[in-house]
Amino acid sequence: MRIAFVSHSRRKIGGAEVYLDSVIPALARAGHEVACLYETDPLSDRAAIACPEDAPSWCASNLGVTPSLEKLKSWGADVIYTHGLFDPAIESAVIGVAPAVLYVHSYYGTCISGNKLHNTSTPRVCERRFGPACLLHYFPDHCGGSNPLTMLSRYRLQSRRLELMRRYRALIANSQHMVRELAHHDLQSECVYPFAVSTDVVRVAAQPSFEDDPLRLIFAGRMSSLKGGVYLLSAIPDIQRALGRKLHITFAGDGPDREEWQRLAALQQNESTTFDFPGWLAATDLQSAISRSHLLIFPSIWPEPFGLSGPEAGLLGVPSVAFAVGGVPEWLGDGVTGHLASVPPTSAALAQAILKALSSAEHYSELRAGAYRQAHRYQLADHLAQLTRIFEKVAA
Repeated sequence: MRIAFVSHSRRKIGGAEVYLDSVIPALARAGHEVACLYETDPLSDRAAIACPEDAPSWCASNLGVTPSLEKLKSWGADVIYTHGLFDPAIESAVIGVAPAVLYVHSYYGTCISGNKLHNTSTPRVCERRFGPACLLHYFPDHCGGSNPLTMLSRYRLQSRRLELMRRYRALIANSQHMVRELAHHDLQSECVYPFAVSTDVVRVAAQPSFEDDPLRLIFAGRMSSLKGGVYLLSAIPDIQRALGRKLHITFAGDGPDREEWQRLAALQQNESTTFDFPGWLAATDLQSAISRSHLLIFPSIWPEPFGLSGPEAGLLGVPSVAFAVGGVPEWLGDGVTGHLASVPPTSAALAQAILKALSSAEHYSELRAGAYRQAHRYQLADHLAQLTRIFEKVAA
C-alpha cells in the first residue's frame, strides 16, 4: 500500500511529530511505500522526523504549496494520513488528492481555543459543543486571551477545521474520551490508542527503593499554566510535612512559565526539599531521569486527550499521579497504576493523591507493578495493525 503522511512540521517539535517518527519507519519496514509532505521545516535544533532515504518528501514552505501538492498527487497514494495541519487551504487540497484519514491528536475543530477549559480561578473542563455560543463565553469563561480579533480568528479557524473533518474517509481518535468528544459534534471515529515508546535504556537505570532518601518526584513536559506545575509546587510543603521525609523534585522541560516555577521552587528550597530544572532532555536522558524517580507527577488541568507520558513512565515501572481529566483515567487506574486527584483541580487534591501513592512500601510496590503491566497494553505492533486495517478499508 502507498501511504502518504502529511503533517505541519518536518521537525520533532511536538507529540504528533514524535508519533510519526516511529510510525513512518515501522510501516516502511512492514513493506508499505511511504511518502511525506510537510507544511514547514523550521530552523530548529530538534531532530527531523525519520523517513526512509528512498521515500519522497516535500516541504511546502521550501518547494511551494502548489508544486508540493502536484508532487503528492503524482505519487499516487492509496491513502493519505494527516496530522494537525495549520493551513485549512492546504488541508482541503490534500483531502482531495486521495482517500484521507485524520488522526485526532487534540481538540481539532471542536474548541475555539483548543483547550476545552474555562481557565478561571477554579478551572473547569468545558463540555459545550463548539459553535456560535463559544463567542459569547470566550471572555466570561476565560477560554483564551483578551483580544477580540484573536477570538474571531480562532473561531473561523476551528469552524473551518470542523467542516474539513466531515470530508475525511475516517477519523481516528487517540482515546475513548476523544471518541465521545467527536461524537458530540456528530463525527464518527474509531479509538486507536497511541503506543508507549521505549528504548534499550528502559529498566536499565538503577531504580530507587521506597526506603531511599530523598523520595524523588518528576514532572516532565512543557512548562505552561495548563500543565499544572504551580499545583505541584503548592502541594510540596504539605507532602513533605505529612511524610516527614526528604523530597527531591525534578522539573524536566521548558516553556513560558519556567522562570516563575523556578522562582517558586527557590522559595521552598531547604534541607528537606530540593529541586532541579535540567531543561529539555534527550529521550534516553529523560527515561533515565524518570527511572530514577519514585513518581511521575502529571498535573495537567486541561483535559488531556490521552497523556502518553504516564504509560511511558509505566514502562520504567514508575507510577503516576494526575488529575482525573480527559483521557487520563483510561490509562491511570486509581490505586492500580497510580492515583487520580479529584477535580476541579486543587493543590490539596494533588497532595492527597501523592500521599496515597507513597502511603506504604507495599502499596507503592503494587503501583509500580500495575503501571508496568498497564503500559505494555500500548504496543506499536497493535497500533500498526489497527491502522493498517483502517487504511485498507478506506482505500478499498
